[in-house]
Formats: sequence, structure tokens, C-alpha cells
Amino acid sequence: MSTGSVTGPITREDIEARFRELSGEVTTEVASARSQLLTVGVAVAVAVVTVAFLVGRRRGRSRSTVVEVRRI
Repeated sequence: MSTGSVTGPITREDIEARFRELSGEVTTEVASARSQLLTVGVAVAVAVVTVAFLVGRRRGRSRSTVVEVRRI
């Protein structure tokens, strides 16, 4: 925060201008964080689906029955 030299009383316009400046900074930070969070979320979802697929595939192989038919 910068503290500038105030030459007169603080007006409503001064407060509103400072609030708009701060809210603009927050908006850009939120947009950046949202983009990063979305990327991480997609990566985690892909990893979970991949692990679930591989574990299910392995379990299916170990539990599948092999039937052998012999003709006499």
C-alpha cells in the first residue's frame, strides 16, 4: 500500500477510486488462481480415472475364470 501525501480532505470519489483499484487487483489474482486450479483439477481427475482403470483391469484378470474343454 502506498501512502500518498493528502493535500485536502478525503472525498467519496477518492475512496471509490481506491476500492476500484484494489478490486481490480483481486479480480486478476482470482482469475489466475482459478486457471491454475482448473488445470490441477483436470490432471487429478485424469490420474484418478487412470488408476481406477488399471486397478480394475488387474483385478479382473485375477478373478476371471478359465474354462478348459477337452474332447475325448
